[in-house]
Amino acid sequence: MSSRFLELAVVALIALTLLGCERESRRFSDSPATPRGVQTIRQSELQPGSSIPTSGPPSPYDDNAYAVSQGKQLFEWFNCKGCHADGGGSIGPALMDEKWIYGSAPANIYATIVEGRPNGMPSFRDKIPPQQVWQLVAYVRSLSGQLRKDVEPSRADHLFTRKSESSSPKSAPVSSSAPRDTQ
Repeated sequence: MSSRFLELAVVALIALTLLGCERESRRFSDSPATPRGVQTIRQSELQPGSSIPTSGPPSPYDDNAYAVSQGKQLFEWFNCKGCHADGGGSIGPALMDEKWIYGSAPANIYATIVEGRPNGMPSFRDKIPPQQVWQLVAYVRSLSGQLRKDVEPSRADHLFTRKSESSSPKSAPVSSSAPRDTQ
């Protein structure tokens, strides 16, 4: 009876431990709100009329590693890599630095994706659902280090500068007792 009680106590302890673990939520069919007044987001210091507020809505996915990883996939699927080359810039501007023409706030990035920009950035209005635009926003912000490190996705394998130790071929050990050719 004592061993049965001990087994039940261990099972109960494991169950309580598992219930106490906090995991981030994965919202698969979430529809974040589209920021109102996308046209009123401040893009530069130059503006007509009265002052426009500089802050917009926060990104709903800045603390969600799953959504940032989804944004990384979308970045590739929508061929953002074709112009921005994994964030390093190519035809389009680099996304890995802190100098952004239209601002690095989530609402500014959202507006850039939805509205497009002159001289190359197409508008994706009505082509990408708002949830996916916000996932892209979160990933783009992670490229420049604006998110916490535990949320950022890892780099793709082809971006590493060298192969891992386990993937390099093993060479045969050199034996010192092997006969030498002395001709």
